[in-house]
Amino acid sequence: MSLMKQLTRKKFPSEAVTKDLTKCLSKWDLTLMGIGAIIGTGIFVLTGVAAATQAGPAVILSFVVAGIACAFAALAYAELASSVGGAGSAYGYSYAAFGEFIAWIIGWDLILEYAVSVEAVANGWSGYFKNVLTSIGLGLPEALTKGPLALLSIDKLSEAQKSMPENSCDFSFLGCYHLTGDIINLPASAIILALMFMLIIGVKESARLNAAMVCVKLVTITIFIVVALFNIHPANWIPFMPFGWFTTNPDGSTAGIFAGASVVFFAYVGFDAVSTAIEEAKNPQRDAPFGILASLIFCTVIYIIVSGLLTLIVPYTELNVSSPVAHALQLVGVRWASGLVATGVIFGLTTVMLVLYYGLTRILLSMSGDGLLPKLFSAVDKKRHTPVKNTVICGIVMSIMAGVLPLAVLAELVNIGTLAAFCLVCGGVIVLRKTKPKMERPFKMPFGIVLPILGILSCGALILFLPLVTQLRFFGWLFIGLVIYFMYSKKNSRLAA
Repeated sequence: MSLMKQLTRKKFPSEAVTKDLTKCLSKWDLTLMGIGAIIGTGIFVLTGVAAATQAGPAVILSFVVAGIACAFAALAYAELASSVGGAGSAYGYSYAAFGEFIAWIIGWDLILEYAVSVEAVANGWSGYFKNVLTSIGLGLPEALTKGPLALLSIDKLSEAQKSMPENSCDFSFLGCYHLTGDIINLPASAIILALMFMLIIGVKESARLNAAMVCVKLVTITIFIVVALFNIHPANWIPFMPFGWFTTNPDGSTAGIFAGASVVFFAYVGFDAVSTAIEEAKNPQRDAPFGILASLIFCTVIYIIVSGLLTLIVPYTELNVSSPVAHALQLVGVRWASGLVATGVIFGLTTVMLVLYYGLTRILLSMSGDGLLPKLFSAVDKKRHTPVKNTVICGIVMSIMAGVLPLAVLAELVNIGTLAAFCLVCGGVIVLRKTKPKMERPFKMPFGIVLPILGILSCGALILFLPLVTQLRFFGWLFIGLVIYFMYSKKNSRLAA
């Protein structure tokens, strides 16, 4: 089918799917959704980890590099959001530019990206929540705060490899697990179920909750900035680039500014979630570009300021902890601020999960509306105006996985999935500029196709800086998606009808 026919035919979720969604989100709602999803794990966790293990004080340059790559992608998102219409996210845009097959691949990629993001953040949320309960004397049993599976340590993995038969296949690169004796990570499971009920109630209500928690999060960051300004030690920036731009360690791991950019890229996933809300935006052609660009610019500036101050108040080697911001404040002796920051982290990570969970359900709704997934994923409750069945299925599955699986390694898949999605969105701008030059574009990227080409090159380069094992796992997930596409999706596609 030609591109013209694909664009004129209702290849995105049909009106029967989307008519019951309420158009209630303003440009500020979308902006706060972006901020809610972007400011969270990046500041409260990844900043310290990337500084300690990847880039040192030059982690601020890692955020700049990642931010530049994201800026190209954000401009591409903004153009497509204002012109293509229909379902948001890289899935809908890839469908318009490349057709169904590529759209399926990127949609399958986004499912993994969003689901694993929610589960990984839920595990981090659980750790902070556990600390809060312990501080007030209500600590949970250890068996209810950890999942029953854990990755083998490097030493145990080496022992397992030595005991393998000589001619057997070694799949250790995929990660080996062992039983820990624990039962379930109860807080991680519970918070996802709580968000599930919140999203079922309604989108506007969820947006209001998100806005309130974003305000708390920004107050928390402001407190850190003010306190940090009075505890700066310039000597902590010497050396500024201890790992250089890019190096490969003897164990095969990578370090340096570019490797750090690949790690902190996880922090920028959120603005994709803004585009998934197009069907519920009051004026999508105007509001979606505003929300995408405003949230990205604001959050990039915040990341640079916080990462710079963090490495100025304590040595970067002290930051490889789960809560680097709160930990740094403890090290400089400002414990009252550390406690406030820890509380703010709980709110901050909650907004990340809420927005990413929302984005996941809308991507599934879009793919189901196109016939690529079962119809129950696109069923919208006429009373609540939300995809209740979709939301419940996602919530239960993610709750179980967050409760039992160690997701530290899987979280790396989020980065490669996001980068792949951004490459396709930038490519979509180029394709539609050539095939649909007269398409109405209320927002248009400047300088012709130069910026989308730079977006493809920059995001593609960051993929190369990720570990090989991450790339192998990613292709394994895509292979599973191809099997599902040819066995089910292609036969049930609305284009095949």
